[in-house]
Amino acid sequence: MRITEVEAYLGDGTDPGSHAFRGRTRRNATMYGPPGHLYAYFSYGMHVCANIVCSPEGEASALLLRGGEVVDGLVEARSRRTTSKADVDLARGPARLTIALGIGLGDDGADLAVPPFDLTLRTGPSPAMLNGPRTGVSGPGGGAEFPWRFWIPGDPTVSPYRRHPKLAQPTPGPTQP
Repeated sequence: MRITEVEAYLGDGTDPGSHAFRGRTRRNATMYGPPGHLYAYFSYGMHVCANIVCSPEGEASALLLRGGEVVDGLVEARSRRTTSKADVDLARGPARLTIALGIGLGDDGADLAVPPFDLTLRTGPSPAMLNGPRTGVSGPGGGAEFPWRFWIPGDPTVSPYRRHPKLAQPTPGPTQP
């Protein structure tokens, strides 16, 4: 997998969009662990998302894997993502990416430097990257305040940006006399 899109998150009162904003919990404990490990969690009651823990142990931060290109294991990725109409869509978006890679909740805390993951960092020149608001993060911690979504411009495996919808203001009901 070649990662083409990510979002960064900090914790402990710094980043309201982070699972660790209010401190350590059973769900986000992996974010406080050693860097280079996988933080996997259930999102919106239906998808598993995958992050790479980044900060030194004891500090929370993670990099959400939002999109990628399958460069090895295409047959396996296709068998996992049977609803994908094109190879470019196999890992386009965080839930699709985890399905294509076969990542589940049981992989939470896995060391990404050892099989079956064997994460390697690219050497040599990096592609040009753009950054902007994170997808689906509203209120404080979203938008221009934390422009921590990074992607390779023009890459077809980058997921489309979806702005978080503003919450509708409640309409006042009839007044009581």
